[in-house]
Amino acid sequence: MSVFLQLPFSQLPFSQLPAKICMPSHPESSLEAGLVALKEGNYYAAITQLEPIASSQNQSNTCLQAKVGLVMAYARTGETSRAIALCENLILSHNSQVQEWAKRALEHLKKSQKRHRKTKNTETGFVAFDNSSPQKPQEPIPAKNTPTHRDIANTGFIGIRGSTTREESSIYWRQARRAKVWQPLRKPNLMLTILSLLLTAGTFISLFWVLQAILKLPMGLINLILDKLPYLTPLPLLSGDYSSLILGFLLVLIGLSPWLLDWLLAAFYGQQQLSKEVLHTHSREAVRVIQRTYQQRHCPLVKLRILPIAAPIMLTYGNLPRTARIVVSQGLLNQLGDDEIATIYALGLGQIHRWDFFVMSLVLLVTLPFYELYQRASAWGNNGQQPIWRWTATGLSCVCYGIWCLLTGTALLNSRFRLDYSDRHAAEITGNPNGLIRALLKIAIGVADDIKKQQHTSWELESLNILAPVSYQQSLSLGSMANHLPFESFLMWENFNPYRRWFTINNSHPLIGDRIQRLCQIARHWHLETELHLTGQESCPAKPQSFLLQISPWLGIPLGFVFAGLFWIIWQTAFAIHLLNLKWIYDDWSFVTGFVLIGFSIGTVMRINSFFPDIKPLTLQTDYYLPNLLTDPTVLPIDSVSVRLVGKLLGRRGTSNFLAQDLILESNTGLIKLNHIPLLGQSINPQEWIGRQIIVTGWLRRGATPWIDIQTLETQSGKTINSPHPIWSTVLAVATQAWGAYIVLTAQSVAG
Repeated sequence: MSVFLQLPFSQLPFSQLPAKICMPSHPESSLEAGLVALKEGNYYAAITQLEPIASSQNQSNTCLQAKVGLVMAYARTGETSRAIALCENLILSHNSQVQEWAKRALEHLKKSQKRHRKTKNTETGFVAFDNSSPQKPQEPIPAKNTPTHRDIANTGFIGIRGSTTREESSIYWRQARRAKVWQPLRKPNLMLTILSLLLTAGTFISLFWVLQAILKLPMGLINLILDKLPYLTPLPLLSGDYSSLILGFLLVLIGLSPWLLDWLLAAFYGQQQLSKEVLHTHSREAVRVIQRTYQQRHCPLVKLRILPIAAPIMLTYGNLPRTARIVVSQGLLNQLGDDEIATIYALGLGQIHRWDFFVMSLVLLVTLPFYELYQRASAWGNNGQQPIWRWTATGLSCVCYGIWCLLTGTALLNSRFRLDYSDRHAAEITGNPNGLIRALLKIAIGVADDIKKQQHTSWELESLNILAPVSYQQSLSLGSMANHLPFESFLMWENFNPYRRWFTINNSHPLIGDRIQRLCQIARHWHLETELHLTGQESCPAKPQSFLLQISPWLGIPLGFVFAGLFWIIWQTAFAIHLLNLKWIYDDWSFVTGFVLIGFSIGTVMRINSFFPDIKPLTLQTDYYLPNLLTDPTVLPIDSVSVRLVGKLLGRRGTSNFLAQDLILESNTGLIKLNHIPLLGQSINPQEWIGRQIIVTGWLRRGATPWIDIQTLETQSGKTINSPHPIWSTVLAVATQAWGAYIVLTAQSVAG
C-alpha cells in the first residue's frame, strides 16, 4: 500500500507530490516526521528532518520524496536559492514525473526570485544591508568568477574547499539581522559571580598541586634509588618542602605573563603586532567596538597581535585589563565577515574583564614550554638513527605530552564556564548574537578545513586550544560535515540530550549547541530572527538505565565506600561482642581504598558487554548513514553503532603520535575522531598508514565529540591492525580487582 502526500500550497505550482514518489508502508521515522512537520507548516523542523535523507546521492523514492519536500520547505522559508539548486538536481532524476514537476517548480521559483530582486532594487537602488552594521566600500569585481573572501562573507554563501578529489560546495547562511536598538541583558546573579571566583581559585590551587606533584615525583624516585644502592644515601636536598618556592614562582609568572607570552608566541608561533589600520581593512566595526569599550572604562587600548596561521583562532592573555592582548590568526580575518570579526573581538573583551583572565594566562604560560619540549623531542625521535636515541626521545615526548595534558586539565572547568559569560558579553556590546553564531560556526568549518589540508592537527591548534573560542575536537565533525548535514540536525544531540553535559567533564569547551541555543535566546529576547532555528523536540526521553550503565565504573566508587562502611560495621560489632579480634580495622583505614578499587572493577565488568557489543557483518553501517547516525538526540556513548567506514587516515606522523592521540578518519562525509589502543607486540602501528586509504571497523559513539572506538584497521592490500578495547577493559577490571583485594589483605596482615 502506498501513502501519497498532498499539501495545500496554493501559491506554488506543486500542490502535491508526483504520483510515483510515494512513501513505503514502513517509512523511516525521520522522513515521516519531516513530512508531518511540512504538512503542519513547521518548515524549519521539516528541513532539519529531511536534509540528512536528501543529502544521499541515490535515486530511491525515499530520497526523491525528501528532496521534493525540501523544495517546498525552502520556498516557504524564503530560501529560494536553495530551492532552485535542489530543483536543478531533481531535473536530472531518472523519474520522468519528478523531472516534469521539478521543471515547473523551477520556472515558478525563478520568476518569484526575479520579482523579489526587482522590487528590492526599485525601492533602494541596491541590495540593502543592515543599516546598523558598518559597511565596506565597494570593491572592483574580480576578472575571474572566483569570489574574494570579502564577497563570500557578505553573501548568503561561503565556499568551502575540501580535498582535491571533491568539488567546491556551498553552505547557506541566513544572514539573520542584528539589533538596531536593544536593552541591556540582566546582570548575572551573585551566585554566578561567587562561582566564578571559586573556579578561578580552584584553577590556581589545582595548578599548584599538579606542579608540586610533578616536582616531588622525580625527587622521590631519585632518593628511593639512592637508598637501595650500596654506599649511597638519600639527598636531604631532594626531601625538602618546596611549596613556598612553587607558590612564589607562580606569582612571579603571573606578574610577567604578558611579556613572557609575547616572547614565547613570537619565538615559536611567529606572532606579530597588528595595527588598528590593518584591522580596519578587515573589520571597521571591530576597531569601533574596541575603542568604545576602552573609552567607557577609561583604560589604555588593548594591544593587538596576529598569528600567521591559516586556521581561524583567537586568544586573550595578560594579568590586568591594561596589559591585555587579543591575538587573532590571519585565517580568522580572512574567513569571517566584518561584523563576525567584531563579535570575536567582543568575545575577547568579555574574557579580559573576568576574574579568571590572569589565571588562564598563567595556565597557558606554564603549559607552552612542556608542549614545545614534546614537539622538539618528537622531532629528535623522528630524526634519530640509533634505536636507543629514538626510544629515549619517544619516552621524553610521551612524558612531556602527559605533563602538558595534566597541567591543561587544571583549567578545563574554568575554561568552559568563562565562555558562557564571554558569549553573553559579546552579544550585549555588539547587539549581534546572530553574527557571533555565524562566527563560531565558520571557525569550526575553518578549523576542520585546516586539519584536512594539513592532514593532521597542527601544533598551534592543539597547544593553544585551551584559550580558543571553539575547540578543534568539536570542530572535527561539525565543521567537516556542514556540506552534508544542516547545523540544526547535527546540534540536536547537543541541544536536547538530557545527559549531554555529563560528557563535557573532560572537555575544554562547552557544547557549541548549548552556546548557540543561549545566543538564540538573546536574539529572541530582542525580537530578532535567529541564524539557526533550533526547533523540534523540546526535550528527549531520558534513558536512566543506559546512563547508569554508562557511568557504572564511576558509580562503583561510591559503592565501594558503602561496602567499606558495611564491612567496618560488621567487624566492629564482631569485635564488640568478642567474636573476632580484628583491631586492625580501627588502626588501618587503607582497606577503604581497596573496596573503592573493587567497586570500580565491578562497575567496569558490568559495562563491558553493553559498551562493546559483538560486531556482526549484517549490522554494519557505512559512510552513507554517518550523518544520520549523529543526529539522534537520544543516544549515549554506550548506545554504539557498529560501522565499517572507508577513508583516508589523518594524523601526526612518527614519534609525536606514539600514543595515538591524533588519529582522524577523513571519509566522503567528513572527519571523525578515532580512538585506538595498541596491542602489545604488534608489529604495525597506525602511524605507518597515515595518508593512506583504510577501512575502519568499530563502534561509533555520540558524545560531546563523536568518535569511533576502533576494532580493526585494514588496508586495501589486506593488512590489519587490531585495537582490542574489550580486552584492555577486561584487563583493567581484573587488575583493579586484584589490587583492591591485595590492599585489603595487606592491611589485615600488617595489623596482625
